[in-house]
Amino acid sequence: MTAGAEATSGARAGTASRPVPLLETARLRLRPPTLDDAPLLYARYTQDPIVTRNLTWQPHDSVERTRMFLQRCLAGIADGSVWPWVLIERDDDRPIGMIELRLFGHRADLGYVLARDRWGRGLMTEAARTVVDSSLADPAIFRVGAVTDIDNLASARVLDKIGMQREGLLRRWLVHPNLSPEPRDCWSFGRVR
Repeated sequence: MTAGAEATSGARAGTASRPVPLLETARLRLRPPTLDDAPLLYARYTQDPIVTRNLTWQPHDSVERTRMFLQRCLAGIADGSVWPWVLIERDDDRPIGMIELRLFGHRADLGYVLARDRWGRGLMTEAARTVVDSSLADPAIFRVGAVTDIDNLASARVLDKIGMQREGLLRRWLVHPNLSPEPRDCWSFGRVR
């Protein structure tokens, strides 16, 4: 998981709010979140300390906390600052994770999270590749970036597999509260068109 998938700040300069596109892969459907997703997301991963270990947010202590996060997602969609997707396997309608782009004018930052029982199957690689490919096809977006904690090898592998270039080490870049109260070093990845 990259740092994010809960943060919903950013601004898409000069671009009016547009609907989050529906995306599909061989095994997944990616759709915008709804408030009705809160109980299932909470049950699947938002309260899981192992899933949230390398993220910039702490495990949720209630379904209401997950609902508040989804409200911020919906506000970000409305103001054009974020495109969040809920990940759903094609043969099951229950959410298994989320992925989002935080939009900043000509660039977008990627964040994602996946339920632990779905790790190791290539699902996030599939979803992230589709999101990055589709965003770079948008004429307004020239760069997609992501950062991941230097110890989060699984997330770095996902970013490598989808063709993002490891651009460098960002010293003391982000606080990952489940690892340390101090900012930690992160790898920066990017893909441009």
